[in-house]
Amino acid sequence: MVTGSEMTSINEPDKSSAHIPAGKLIAGVCVGLAAMGAQAQQSEPDGYAGATSANYQEAATRTQWNTRYENQLLTNTLQLITDGTRSGEGYFSADGTQFVYQAEMPGNPFYQIYLLDLESGESNRVSTGVGLTTCAWIHPTLDRIMYASTHEDPNALAKQAEELAIRASGEARPYGWDYDPSYEIYAADSDGSNLVNLTHAAGYDAEGSYSPDGRTILFASNREAYARPLSKVEQGLLDDDASYFMDLYVMDADGSNVKQLTFSPGYDGGPFYNAEGTKILWRRFNPDGNSAEIWTMDADGSNQRQLTANGMVNWGPYYHPSGAYIIYSSNVLGHANFELFMIDPEGSSDPIRVTNTDGTDILPVFSPDGERLAWSTTRTPGGASQIHMADWDHEFALELLGLQ
Repeated sequence: MVTGSEMTSINEPDKSSAHIPAGKLIAGVCVGLAAMGAQAQQSEPDGYAGATSANYQEAATRTQWNTRYENQLLTNTLQLITDGTRSGEGYFSADGTQFVYQAEMPGNPFYQIYLLDLESGESNRVSTGVGLTTCAWIHPTLDRIMYASTHEDPNALAKQAEELAIRASGEARPYGWDYDPSYEIYAADSDGSNLVNLTHAAGYDAEGSYSPDGRTILFASNREAYARPLSKVEQGLLDDDASYFMDLYVMDADGSNVKQLTFSPGYDGGPFYNAEGTKILWRRFNPDGNSAEIWTMDADGSNQRQLTANGMVNWGPYYHPSGAYIIYSSNVLGHANFELFMIDPEGSSDPIRVTNTDGTDILPVFSPDGERLAWSTTRTPGGASQIHMADWDHEFALELLGLQ
């Protein structure tokens, strides 16, 4: 999953550059292929991330975003992760005492997974130190950490060395998230031991999160594209942007009983349950990859509902534990200044802007008691992405959303 400073490469005026993976898909071709929907379990797509051109034009000029609520909603803001070159995408444990996150440390160009004790401030690495890693989650009742990794890729060490050499050369490259088909989802003890592969499938398997009772795992995968013969055009799409085939799945916590939940051309990713485990929240890119919107559905995949429709990149949504509202990140204001917004879970009212500080603000998550917010941001002296945390004013949020 994209984190921190990587998002600063997204620019609003040229909508094609608002695609996180920096793909080169042609809109007309993708929309035409969307009708094919060759997924084995369902013959028709289940929805598209729609937005009208009027919405897109209006989004960039609205004066309703000229608000200054950050200092009231967020207080006592501090940089939570101070080690490493950069950090991003962190999540609280169910009891609020631990925090799992990914960070890049000197000598390793790829994110690794770390577990922070919020009381002592001590942290330890959970992942192997080899390959790419992303999207960790703490089991709600067991001493287990789930994360995605490519460490079993036979070429993992070679890719690591290659990346170090490229960085040492100073070669400039456009950013693009790596949908490495070697990504698998693993679970390990909090010290990294007893590591188990849960997915065992060709294709990108990542972006996992446990259900509140720890019995199931939501995740994103493009495995369907690797499980059947592709047409020449489909193979071109996969080669150009593997996220086009990404859908949401659910499986038991041991990796069994895999079920596909979404069947939409374009990138479905970043799924999370609500506190009760009855609803799922995620982001859906439109088929050409130019924009993403926030969606919800029931835990069984039914009753899909689109909450945003501004034709920009809206992503990283997360439920407040109360279920009263959702927080997410958007570049609706244009350019690379992603800000945090909140919206009611039915999408009945306009979103409310949360942050105002310069820099990229993404991947917001609430603590289990709803009293703290952690998020990835580039509001650092050097502009590197680091996870910050602040106290959250729930009552004021309800007031702003008209929910009191």
